[in-house]
Amino acid sequence: MKFLAVLLDVWRDLDSRRRLWCGYGLIALLTVSLGWSALAARTSTLERKRAAREAVLKELLPLKAAYRSARLISDQQTGKLAMLRPDDSLARVIEEIGIRGKGVKIAPLKGEERNGIIEDAADVRIEGLSANEVINLIYRLEKGSRPISVKKANLRVRFDDPSRFDLAMSIALLKPVPGQVK
Repeated sequence: MKFLAVLLDVWRDLDSRRRLWCGYGLIALLTVSLGWSALAARTSTLERKRAAREAVLKELLPLKAAYRSARLISDQQTGKLAMLRPDDSLARVIEEIGIRGKGVKIAPLKGEERNGIIEDAADVRIEGLSANEVINLIYRLEKGSRPISVKKANLRVRFDDPSRFDLAMSIALLKPVPGQVK
């Protein structure tokens, strides 16, 4: 309380001109502090918004990467479907790959229709392949220019020659439904 009394005594002892300038200084000081508090409130609001947007961005970045990879795969499959000729068959595709064993047997299976795509499925058995030929055949089927899916593969070692394998696969050539060709 003494401090307030001393301050009031000093204020009363000032002449009117000094009191006027001290009043202006006090007004300026209050204006600056009011402006500073408004800016601090605005800054804290912007900081909260930034933190919220960074959290959303952290959630969206993995989704963006997943979307891009899915779109890339979709575009590749669309390109493969566009390159498909009407007379393509699994026998022709395997023949074009050029890997032959002692015997190649292709038995057609019942295909399915899903989302505007018909699966031309077959059970393929190739005997007497080397390990490298098996790897090359599966790679060329999956990564080739035609949309083929390997549904099931069974690899067995031959008893008469352990360096040779027998490969049994269920594969499907994906074709667009004839009514939906663009």
